[in-house]
Amino acid sequence: MQPQKLTNLQLELLKVFSYQLNPQQLSDIKNLLTHYFAEQATQEMDKLWEENNWDDNTMTSWVNEHLRTPYNPT
Repeated sequence: MQPQKLTNLQLELLKVFSYQLNPQQLSDIKNLLTHYFAEQATQEMDKLWEENNWDDNTMTSWVNEHLRTPYNPT
């Protein structure tokens, strides 16, 4: 099996984490990353909502959708 290469993000984080951080600094960095990726996800969802003209009725429709198939023990 071929070893997997590190991504540019992983390499950058390795540089950051090569320094000894105190617990508060580590927590702060984790929070920054969490907020960054949450914001990215929110922007992508907003884009999808606009592109597909979704609204509250769309969400209600999804909530009430039944996609499971009946159990069939054969």
